[in-house]
Amino acid sequence: MTNFCPVLWPEEPTPEHLINCSSCGLDKQGSRMVWGEGNPEAPIMVVLDNPGAREDREGNPFVCGTRQMLQQAVNHVSLDKDDLYITYILKRKPVRAYDKERTRQICMVHLKEQLQAKQPDFIVCLGNVAVQSFFQNPKLDVKTLRGVMHHVQGFRTVVGYHPLAVRRRPNLRPLFIEDWEFVAYQYFQKK
Repeated sequence: MTNFCPVLWPEEPTPEHLINCSSCGLDKQGSRMVWGEGNPEAPIMVVLDNPGAREDREGNPFVCGTRQMLQQAVNHVSLDKDDLYITYILKRKPVRAYDKERTRQICMVHLKEQLQAKQPDFIVCLGNVAVQSFFQNPKLDVKTLRGVMHHVQGFRTVVGYHPLAVRRRPNLRPLFIEDWEFVAYQYFQKK
């Protein structure tokens, strides 16, 4: 994974009627809603737990480590940024403690709305939070589900490690690349 330079992917605007959504209570934590980023018409929808740091303290956008790791893997397996749309279980970045189970259940409504509107060919759930929320089973984990195509909520779904986990535990990098090689194989087979 050399000669790679991460870039900001365009952010899809939050639907007007949801910008001020306060159903889950995360709006009180001061973070803005992030609907998704990348190509809104992409065949591959990547689901993460929540948006990461998107702006520095002065409000300037930057590519955080999670996005760098994700973009490196995508680049490594010859997927194009136009192949991907990234979205989240929680549409706001939590900045302090919150009722995790309740909040995730409430916010899944937004993800289901996106799925119905976009109808991606594949879903890629990265990390245990995304897996447990999307599969609707709090006992599942990435380790036992990765490397196999699942059918969840009517969508072909792949599971992989979260890019932040890979940054924190570099020994997961080969497995993370395997996860993305599996995604690329499934995607290119279908084309």
